[in-house]
Amino acid sequence: MTNRQAASVEDAFERALGSILARVSVFKGRIAVAYSGGLDSAVLLHLAQRYTAALGLELFAFHVHHGLSPNADSWLAHCEAQCAATGIRFDAQRVVLQAAQRDGIEQAARAGRYAALGELCRRYDAALLLTAHHQDDQAETVLLQLLRGAGLPGLSGMAVVGEAHALLGAPLPVLARPLLEVWRAELEVFASRHGIRYVEDESNDDVRYARNALRHKVMPVLEAGFPGYQERVARTARHAQSAQQLLDEIAALDWQTCGTDDRIDMRRFQTLSEARQDNLLRHWFTLHRMRMPSTAWLAEMRAQLLNAREDAQVCVIHPDCEVHRHRGQAFLVPRMPATDSHDAGQSFRWQGEPHIAFAELGGTLHFDPAQEGIAAAWLVQQRLEIRRRQGGEKLKLAPGRPTRSLKQHYQSLDIPAWERPHLPVVFAGGRLIYAAGIGINRGGLPEQQGEQVRLRWERDNI
Repeated sequence: MTNRQAASVEDAFERALGSILARVSVFKGRIAVAYSGGLDSAVLLHLAQRYTAALGLELFAFHVHHGLSPNADSWLAHCEAQCAATGIRFDAQRVVLQAAQRDGIEQAARAGRYAALGELCRRYDAALLLTAHHQDDQAETVLLQLLRGAGLPGLSGMAVVGEAHALLGAPLPVLARPLLEVWRAELEVFASRHGIRYVEDESNDDVRYARNALRHKVMPVLEAGFPGYQERVARTARHAQSAQQLLDEIAALDWQTCGTDDRIDMRRFQTLSEARQDNLLRHWFTLHRMRMPSTAWLAEMRAQLLNAREDAQVCVIHPDCEVHRHRGQAFLVPRMPATDSHDAGQSFRWQGEPHIAFAELGGTLHFDPAQEGIAAAWLVQQRLEIRRRQGGEKLKLAPGRPTRSLKQHYQSLDIPAWERPHLPVVFAGGRLIYAAGIGINRGGLPEQQGEQVRLRWERDNI
């Protein structure tokens, strides 16, 4: 550690937390600390207790038990005992990890930990979650991202405060890191000075994990050759954050010109430079909280969207979604399971409920009161069937209008081809009475009297 002139750990924490609280729009006076029992989180909990006690705020300590270490039970007991001794409200949640998870045990443990912390925050209505990441962690993160060939978002490292719905879920909490300007060596001195007890995680010495290999094999060499390099790496991360903010602002401006909701106007999109096109596409994925695609995937998607024939049915597959092009527009839609037009239908009866969910078909059928629809008294007497269309179905939208095939209706209503297989049809006594995306079949329905309902299909995950 160099002889830098730095504020005390307490001052750095209080300054950072004061700034964090000023940026949290919904703060209910409840702060939670992610408390593993290790050095970093033990110091953070100690600091947070002093701060919240002085301001009359509520403090919670949340622990996640992964079960990966033979010492996991003793760590849980230690954390619970420390909180009981200091009067801090404590809760823990166990997470069961699947050994076969594709992203590896390290990533699976991280995802499970944050999901559990988010659930605990919502349970106790804690709008702010503090984690104990410090400046050495920031340097590790930036170096790892550099070695992985990451772009600006990766080189930006960890932000002091920000929403993390992808990790924690929504709507609570906001994630904040008030120790990012503090070195680990300073935390060690602080813990020793204040007699803070903590546990040691033996997995931190396992160099099979990329972060540990960097920490134990590479960073000591960097420290020997470039003392205090962590602070300079953190400064680089702040520069990257500023640059990324500018890119985000440019993307927001381009979105106002090219985008709306789930689609992009390709005629306007193609006037942008390739760099701005990729920047806008990343912004599009961020808006929909989709995993960020790779540079190669973006290039492939851009090429297909821009170079395919106008009448081509472009579909670019992403793990979380599909990107389609239709009549000069690019659409981002959730991935749906493959459909089989010969799937057996589901028989059901309507008993007056406002809606019925059909998970196998990926949506919910609503029965809305209407001036013109289907007579409710007649509908409750029918044995109904809902299924995917099999071809050949025809529908008449109004008495004075012709009977047309569903395909003709889809075309006239401009329903994209990729949506059609997921739009079910409803039969009563073998007679088509409703087609999702089109409407009620007026051909052959009995005379409508009394209270009436209009059927409406709503797809899940939109």
